[in-house]
Amino acid sequence: MSSKVYFLPWKDRAQFPQWIRTTGAYDRVTAHEFVALKIHFGEEGNVGYIRPEMIKPVIADIKEKSAWPFLTDANTIYVGQRADAYHHLIVAESHGFTLSNCGCPIIIADGLRGNSSVGVPVNLKHFKTVNIANAVHYADSLICFNHFKGHEISGFGGALKNIGMGCGSRAGKYAMHDTLKPKVNLDACIACGQCLKWCSAGALKLAGKKISLDAAVCVGCGECILSCPQKVFHIPWDASASAVQEKIAEYAYGVINKKPHFSINFLNHITQFCDCYPSQAGPLIEDIGIIAGADPVAVDQASADMVNKKFGGDFWRNLFPEIDWTVQLDYAEKLGIGSRTYELVEP
Repeated sequence: MSSKVYFLPWKDRAQFPQWIRTTGAYDRVTAHEFVALKIHFGEEGNVGYIRPEMIKPVIADIKEKSAWPFLTDANTIYVGQRADAYHHLIVAESHGFTLSNCGCPIIIADGLRGNSSVGVPVNLKHFKTVNIANAVHYADSLICFNHFKGHEISGFGGALKNIGMGCGSRAGKYAMHDTLKPKVNLDACIACGQCLKWCSAGALKLAGKKISLDAAVCVGCGECILSCPQKVFHIPWDASASAVQEKIAEYAYGVINKKPHFSINFLNHITQFCDCYPSQAGPLIEDIGIIAGADPVAVDQASADMVNKKFGGDFWRNLFPEIDWTVQLDYAEKLGIGSRTYELVEP
């Protein structure tokens, strides 16, 4: 069974406030209920995050329905400026996400230290229970704004990753990453120490003039891959890497099962890595547009297809040859989250 997804070309983005009303985005919004607007505020120094100006019309529309919207994200497990609510909010404010600018509160969903969560029973292949950020779980409905781009673990990051990984508490994020250990090419190491700054677990040490990795301590967050200028680290494509994509899908299931939800993917400033890294790299492909729908699997599938069409081949395999990005989509479909078959509705 196919799902409807809606497409707005990037050149027409000025029409976003009118267009989003035609997509059914507000069908799940009820007066006097809390609406969580999940977004990635962007790491300090990152330039690819979705701008507040694109979110403000949605906030205004939700308030017109007498509902109570709030912008939210959960804390990270890597060493950055978003690992606790205090610094997370400072970064969000520096990027324009404030009550006065956006028109709604900003709430870090898993609390001060990332341990405010709810255990949600799912009884699936990898998890019996998933740890979902408190404010997301207790919100009455969820609208996810997703910057669609590459990702070093899943090939791409879109709606499923923003819902699954993004709405997990810190404990949940550790659980999703725990079997994934990077491989190390010591011949490429120049002992610059950049990776040490980003390793939250303390799994990396400088031994003489080479880096060493303690696999027993490593939590698999992947930040060493992003931070290393010499490409010393890489994710091996094996059962453990595939399992991470499945775990993300199981967390997404735990977040949105029985919760009204809607997903909006922004296909602009598409980069190789996620917005968790303070990269100012330019886009790898021309800006495409915005895709929205009530089915996150269909929204991600349509987004991946549209990027591939623009690229003229498999863009994601070109970025990460060893990663099968379809795993997350296939498994999410099997879980009943949505359908990989879609009908594209254009203006």
